[in-house]
This record gives sequence, structure tokens and C-alpha cells, in this order.
Amino acid sequence: MTYRVVEWSTGNVGRHAIAGIDARPDLELVGVFVSDPAKVGRDAGELAGLGRHLGVEATNDVDALLALEPDCIVHTAMADHRLFEALEDLASFLAAGINVVSSGPVFLQYPYGIADELAEPVIAAAHKGGVSLFVNGIDPGFGNDQLPLVLTGISERIDEVRCYEILNYSTYNQAMVLFDIMGFGKPMDEVPFLLQPGVPTMAWGSVVRQLAAGLDLELDEIVEWYERVPAPYDIEVDAGTVKEGTAAGLHFEIRGMVGERAVVVLEHVTRLADELAPEWPQPVGQGCYRVTVTGEPTFTLDLQLLASDGDHNTAGLKATAMRIVNAVPAVVAGPPGLLTALDLPLLTGRGLAG
Repeated sequence: MTYRVVEWSTGNVGRHAIAGIDARPDLELVGVFVSDPAKVGRDAGELAGLGRHLGVEATNDVDALLALEPDCIVHTAMADHRLFEALEDLASFLAAGINVVSSGPVFLQYPYGIADELAEPVIAAAHKGGVSLFVNGIDPGFGNDQLPLVLTGISERIDEVRCYEILNYSTYNQAMVLFDIMGFGKPMDEVPFLLQPGVPTMAWGSVVRQLAAGLDLELDEIVEWYERVPAPYDIEVDAGTVKEGTAAGLHFEIRGMVGERAVVVLEHVTRLADELAPEWPQPVGQGCYRVTVTGEPTFTLDLQLLASDGDHNTAGLKATAMRIVNAVPAVVAGPPGLLTALDLPLLTGRGLAG
């Protein structure tokens, strides 16, 4: 069966989603949405950097795209700075009877107990339209939902599940995320949006709650913790310049607690230079997602990322895109409503080279 797909955005994730849709023989790209007027009328293959045309021109005509009645919309538009608009977009797609896989808003990965009120209208729209929604990526996503849960399947006793992202973000060319949201390049006494009380839990509490649900574990509370380090010199990154003395390293944890003990933990170690904070956890390779299951036995698994351009950040963007692209057939076949990693079967890629 071939599934007709519309790609919604052609940014950092969307351009890789287009390449991924093209690579799967069971998916047909029938439309592309762009918000930038300069991209209207350009071929999807050009926007994705494929070096060839795909015969699908980008448009900003929402009604025309919905009129195509695709089986699924692959939604990769950035939601961090337009949360409510993104939720409204998803609800409108679903109410129109179109399945959706999306990279955000990230709390929809597993909103229960985290953002129930925000998620309720979107879930209601899915039921109204008789279709499904799946929100995922690499983190939040595969790196801290299916991957750790699979690993616990060989455990005798589990004392703690800890999921890490350990990455250098210097080649992540997204100034809004790095500077405005994460606070890199800002004074050390200025608390950025990402670290405002409650915001880390809104973003990654879904990870902790979903892992707990997958392990049939009742949490007492979720606790936030962080530390930062300044740049010892001016650091040039793809998104701009980080001046000496401003924030250049971020280490935070979202801890799912049972009593006084952390049992499910999401930990991020983000540097803009490899030599910063050498005492913090170090990656394997250029960067990795790590899962440690402490118990009997204790397991540590490192997932290294590296794209063909030699950059781990490109690999992370591709992984985010392909996690949802590869989910399209299962989501279309799934029951109406919000689907999580706990609901879907094993998701695999397609289009192996012969």
C-alpha cells in the first residue's frame, strides 16, 4: 500500500523529512507547506537539498493542501516559539480527518500528568476526525522511550533508568533555540526560558512519565535540577558568537522520584566546545544518546550519531525526521486519538539499498 503524504515545513527537520519520504517506496509526497513566501513555487527536492526535482511545488495555501486529502501530514514546523498556534494547526488537521505525525509540541509525546489541559483539544479533534496523532523524534523520542524500554526487557531488577543526551551544539544552526530558548551567549545570572521553573518538566516530563508508565511505576513527583558554565573565551558557533563569560555549557536533569530516590531520570549535557566542563559526562564519539539501567545486571548503551556530512547534529535532525516518517504506516493504521511509543508496534525503516 502507498500512503499519500504532505510535508509541513522545510526547515532543519523538514528538509530531512522530505528526503526520508522520498526514500520510502511506500510513501508518496503529494504536497509541501512553507511559511516563507520566498519558498513558494520551489520544488521539494530543491528545498530538501537533494540535487534533483521531485515534481512537487511548495505552497503556503493551507486549504489547497488539506483538499488533497492526504493519508498523513508529516508536521515538522517549529513549535517552541508558537506553542498555541502549533496546537491549533494539529487540531485543524486532525478534525479534517487527516492523520498526523509531528516533531512537536514535544509534551504531546506523552502529555498525561504533564499537560493534560493543553493536549485535550488536540486529542478531541483526533477522535472527531477518526484519525491518529503521534508526536516523537530522537529526544524527546526514540532515545528516551523505545530504546530504554527495550533495554529493560533484559533486566532482573531495575533500580534506576537514566537517559542522556551528550552533545556539542556548536554546529546546530538554530539561533532562536540556542540563544533565546537555551540561553547560550547570555549572562550567567540571567535564567533563560528553558530553565524557568516548570519549563523543563513541560518539555521533558513526558519522557519521565512515559518511562514510568512503561515500567508500571508510580512516581511521587518530578524534580528539576541544572548547572551551567561560562565560555572561557569567545566561541564561534554556526548560529553566531558566544562571548567570553557568557553561558556556553548546560547540564540539567528531570528526575522522576519515588520517595527521596530518583528512579527515572532524563539528563542533558550540552556544550558549545568539547573541552568545557570536563567533569560532566562525556560522549562516545562526537556525541551520543546514552541509556544506563542500574540494577541487576547494570547495562549501559551508547547510541552514536554521525551523518554522511560528518556532523552528529545533522544525524540528530535526520533521526528526528525519520522517527516520525517511518511511523506513518503504523499511525494511519492505528486507532483514533493520541498514540504514544507505548501504543505502536516496532517501527522500522524501508528502502534498503539493493
